[in-house]
Amino acid sequence: MGSLRRKWVSDSVLTWFKRALPPLSETEKQAMEAGSIWWEGELFSGAPTYNTLLDYPKPKLNEREQSFIDNQLNQLLAMVDDFSLMNHDRNLPQEVWDFLRQERFFSLIIDQKYGGLGFSSYANSTIVTKIATRSISAAVTVMVPNSLGPGELLSHYGTQEQRDYWLPRLADGREVPCFALTGPEAGSDAGSIPDNGIVCMGEHDGQEVLGIRLNWNKRYITLAPVATVLGLAFKLYDPDHLLGDETSIGITCALIPADHPGVVTGERHDPMGLAFMNGPTRGEDVFIPMDWLIGGTEYAGKGWRMLVECLSAGRGISLPALGAALGHLSMRTTGAYAYVRKQFGVSIGRFEGVAESLGRIGGLTYLLESTRTLTTTGLDLGENPGVVTAIAKYHMTELGRTILTNAMDVHAGRAIQRGPLNYFSAHYLGVPIAITVEGANILTRNLMIFGQGAIRCHPYILKEMAAAADPDTQQGKKAFDRWLFKHIGHTSMNVLRCFGHGLTGNRFAKVPKKVNFSRPYQHITRLSAGLALLSDVAMLTMGGQLKRKELLSARLGDTLAHLYMASAVMKRFHDEGELAQDRPFVDYALQHCFYHAAHALDETCINFPKPWLGRILKRVLFPLGQGFSPPNDKSILSVAHLLMKPGEQRDRFTHLCFVGQDESDNIGLMDQAFEAMVAVAPYEQHLQQAMASGIIERKLPLAEKLQQAQAAGVLTESMVEEVLKAEALRVKAIQVDHFSYDFKEVLTNKSGHSTL
Repeated sequence: MGSLRRKWVSDSVLTWFKRALPPLSETEKQAMEAGSIWWEGELFSGAPTYNTLLDYPKPKLNEREQSFIDNQLNQLLAMVDDFSLMNHDRNLPQEVWDFLRQERFFSLIIDQKYGGLGFSSYANSTIVTKIATRSISAAVTVMVPNSLGPGELLSHYGTQEQRDYWLPRLADGREVPCFALTGPEAGSDAGSIPDNGIVCMGEHDGQEVLGIRLNWNKRYITLAPVATVLGLAFKLYDPDHLLGDETSIGITCALIPADHPGVVTGERHDPMGLAFMNGPTRGEDVFIPMDWLIGGTEYAGKGWRMLVECLSAGRGISLPALGAALGHLSMRTTGAYAYVRKQFGVSIGRFEGVAESLGRIGGLTYLLESTRTLTTTGLDLGENPGVVTAIAKYHMTELGRTILTNAMDVHAGRAIQRGPLNYFSAHYLGVPIAITVEGANILTRNLMIFGQGAIRCHPYILKEMAAAADPDTQQGKKAFDRWLFKHIGHTSMNVLRCFGHGLTGNRFAKVPKKVNFSRPYQHITRLSAGLALLSDVAMLTMGGQLKRKELLSARLGDTLAHLYMASAVMKRFHDEGELAQDRPFVDYALQHCFYHAAHALDETCINFPKPWLGRILKRVLFPLGQGFSPPNDKSILSVAHLLMKPGEQRDRFTHLCFVGQDESDNIGLMDQAFEAMVAVAPYEQHLQQAMASGIIERKLPLAEKLQQAQAAGVLTESMVEEVLKAEALRVKAIQVDHFSYDFKEVLTNKSGHSTL
């Protein structure tokens, strides 16, 4: 039976399959093989097992990590004046550089046995997020050595001799590292880098040794102007076959002291006016010994695999941390400002137009923090999920941009004038930087998320590809036959799941027993089955052409991403005890995810290259209509109301926003005004009632109204004093910075007028 099935079905399909396979470049193949598959594989299955998700450990800081955040981190943030940093110094003050070295901020990921801090991914992300709420420039300075760089590459691939020498020096700050990958002609396509090295004999330390003669021209390299050691990616060639038979060896990584002859650093770019060090580096005819290759000669030509594996981990920590920081900062400050700022005698947050932006800020910030914690959980479990980290990088930076835009809209003129009071201007300038990294988010969305996910996460495609690579043996044909028919069964089951869930509103989909809020799991299951089915049909009908259908693959990637983020929301909600008061934020985040996931599937069907097939698929997926809507007014207004309410929940949801204790701290000032105005709200109500009944005249200045209220017994003397103090704080908090004509002196607090 098996041989007949292979003869009449499998062998014919195998011939077609080999033609249809998308051609993979060597760099794509290495990227495909790097890393691991994690929760995203469950989402591609069409039937996720939620107990697996809920059983992942709850992210938490250990005692050392918490102590570092409470002490060294808060000390650092108190030292940073971001306005001065950006507008005058254009560099971190020397005392800050010294503190970063002394307290080992550059060694968060270096093992303790080498003198590093050896923190978890969750702690690394938490530290960078909190720094970024204070200063993007300081955050980038800290995050780069702790993501893609010599420290991580040495830890994973360095020889023992390299680790023993370099890691202690990196840990204590004697060495400041950078990593040079991007050049003028090669950004996202690392395979096209023109930077090259030729294996040859040369002189080093007075002796003739086997080594490499290098030429490179790199740009956009963070910390390059101040780096003492340069990590370098280049193409290695061996024309004289000094290493072996291969002439073109491939992308290779080396570690080179910045003061080595021929190395050029020190020049700077100007990244949107931010003050972190970023610049070019060049080298012409630079000779290095062979043992400067990271990992030694054994790792010659393995550089791209090394970079992809390290990059996917760093991608899930550093750049998403910047997005999370925008959420924490915007949520804390905008809720306060919307309460403190008044129009027509009413807090502007009470207007539904403003409340819509507040709801978006709060709901999406909950989504950001959920995604951050789930992603770092995977990394701390030892996973290296390239697809998940690509999702985190793209969607968290884009959500951060959306949140900050809404925060800017609510603050209006208060947000667009630079000065010490403005806590948004540097972040607004910094958003495009996080977006642009790795070929901009265009590449991440259109090529990476689904491009890697479709094959890596699929339960059978990769196995079929492996079998198809060995088509001339009976063993290869048997393997292909086995995986092919498992694949057919998988696809058939997803057709039934999709149509059945569509007809029944997925109310019979299985849910985990350990939860009380179960309906969202059924939605994830339904949309997961839809993603699995559309992915299969797209690969079946388009084969290698799917690689070039970027709009189609981007939509399928959007579905996968929003299902992953919805899973993160449910995981967080479960871990935190399914608190009833958090439901408005959970509802908003889930409505956002489900709508965008379903909308992406719908658009995929509408734009399917074979329109007739697209119409059939839409009927299978949504026989009674799509059915998912964006966040509704109830969710929006509930979240907006909670953002304007001080207390434990607000502190918990914005716990990574640094609030300085100094009286001049801009966020601290807004917090003080907010809490003071909330405290006197009952007195303001008494005042309003007295005006409504004619006891107090409406058109008087506030100070005179308060005098009449006290005289009439509406308010006591102490109440009046509290209202006056709160109003003074309110007026100070909503001020906009202004300067002398030459911008050399800040005049805001010298000539600000009270409206009392």
